[in-house]
Amino acid sequence: MIVEGPVMKFGDKIDTDIIIPARYLKYTDPQYLGQHAMEPLDPEFYKKASKGVILVAGKAFGMGSSREQAAIALKAAGVKAIIAESFARIFFRNAINNGLPVIVLPNATKEINDGEYVKVNVETGEVIVGNKVLKGKGISGMALDILKEGGLIEYLKKVSVK
Repeated sequence: MIVEGPVMKFGDKIDTDIIIPARYLKYTDPQYLGQHAMEPLDPEFYKKASKGVILVAGKAFGMGSSREQAAIALKAAGVKAIIAESFARIFFRNAINNGLPVIVLPNATKEINDGEYVKVNVETGEVIVGNKVLKGKGISGMALDILKEGGLIEYLKKVSVK
């Protein structure tokens, strides 16, 4: 599974309140949530991300409350994958369950710059940036199967038919 696109880069400790502010949690429409993703850091995020981007971030991406809407909002905004130095465990699983690839890559913020074009091999964890091949942690097993189906709901529909 290959995902590619231009990079939008953020720092450490991007919490779920930044990803989708609490005032929007009463809404369930993914597109509406996507329009407000990352709003506290960049009010223009949705416009920039809507053509499809790869987020690159530092440590503890998705920390804070365990709101599933954070992954939903990012995906709906146009985020194709997230590469970070580390993830909050609940956010990591919420992203997988919603069909949003997440790759752990040490020193991601030192190796990848805002605006660069990256190609991510979700299975191997390899991230290609220009002439560099960076080695992150790939996704395998059921988590990869869930991503390939576009999320947990679609995966369960497929396996329950068998």
